Amino acid sequence: AARERVLATMNTFWSGPQGGGASGFIGNFGLFYHFLGMNDALRTWDSELSTIDTGLLLAGIVDARQYFDGADSVETRIRALADSVYYRMDWNYMRNSHSGIMMGWKPETGFSGYGQWIGYNEAMIMYILALGSPTHPVDPGAWLYWTSGYRWETHYGFSYIVFPPLFGHQYSHCWIDYRNIADDYMRYRGITYFENSRRATLAQRAYSIANPFGHPGYSDSLWGITASDVPTGYSARGAPPPENDDGTITPTAPISSIPFAPTECLRVAHTLWSALRNPLWGPYGFVDAFNLRVGWWSGDVIGIDQGPMIIMIENYRTGRVWNRFMQNPDVQRGLQRANFLPTTDVNETKIPSEFGLDQNYPNPFNPSTRIRFSIGSRNGRGGESEKVTLKVYDVLGREVATLVNESQPNGAYEVDFNASNLPSGVYYYRLTAGSFSQTRKMILAR
Repeated sequence: AARERVLATMNTFWSGPQGGGASGFIGNFGLFYHFLGMNDALRTWDSELSTIDTGLLLAGIVDARQYFDGADSVETRIRALADSVYYRMDWNYMRNSHSGIMMGWKPETGFSGYGQWIGYNEAMIMYILALGSPTHPVDPGAWLYWTSGYRWETHYGFSYIVFPPLFGHQYSHCWIDYRNIADDYMRYRGITYFENSRRATLAQRAYSIANPFGHPGYSDSLWGITASDVPTGYSARGAPPPENDDGTITPTAPISSIPFAPTECLRVAHTLWSALRNPLWGPYGFVDAFNLRVGWWSGDVIGIDQGPMIIMIENYRTGRVWNRFMQNPDVQRGLQRANFLPTTDVNETKIPSEFGLDQNYPNPFNPSTRIRFSIGSRNGRGGESEKVTLKVYDVLGREVATLVNESQPNGAYEVDFNASNLPSGVYYYRLTAGSFSQTRKMILAR
């Protein structure tokens, strides 16, 4: 039965030997090594004491604690062991007197060679759990250090905190429901982390439609760029901006984003199932990745890629993982210490009722300017999409740039235009969306 298997796993992590030696230990300071031997659950491959992998493990442990809420001895024991494993973790030691949490530690070399976790990436869940620890909590200043590394950029009309591989926008969201809460940084931006992940997902879709490197298969119904197997081994890939994009498509990227953009991501899932099932599907689900340019199909099925797909599908269907995880008092304490507060007024709910094209800013400009536009809802409720083009023309009516050329849902957008390759002068930019069309003038002054 599932609960007996979970109990055995909890017992292993609680009773496995902890200590500072180079071998014969499962972890140290309450945390765990990145890789453990399958036969003895002890350190292998000279791996590091990994804070992020401990954090991801802990998220699963807390979720199991919430799930098994029965009064019998087995489920009571599961909850007790979950708390014991969590409360033994010394997150403060893993700061090594720094502002943030260190990435790793080794018995041979200590913290040498490891930096601090700074945003934005998958480590958000780790910081929340470290802040919420009732025994070894990190100071709230650690959260400020984490957010100090954020990069807010605009790609394909979407403005968001950038981290090119999609897994960084998914892992923390497997457990924490960020839809209606925001910290200081997100309140300043006027959105939530959930909306941020939605924008990152849609920006990657837009990048794949644009397909700047001409990879076979990339389209609105087939995309997915994240860390995974590749034909040459392993690579942490992402976009936008492009990072090691070699044409490999990874099913976990779109499927683990289904809650953020269900229409767009389910379309990819249908393509994977209907058109590519035979080479992709096996007894454990989709293989890790494939590359149509070289005709390569991964032979691996990787748990850290399969897990988020299962969890996020369940969150999309029922919200059950979010609902039970968010009831944990330690999780709530961590969110409170990071100054998360409830919010219902985020940009994702503001569906414009009208189409519009704003004046670019700055204007005149040299060499870059920003153009904002809105795709209105004809029914007033949203949920629609329009084929949108935004093009730039010179005074002779010749097209000099295409900034947008895709179907976009109702919403407000902004796109940056870099005219470094154009001469000074007057230019016109035209937005077309369905039957709507509007043109404005801008001046490039060098």
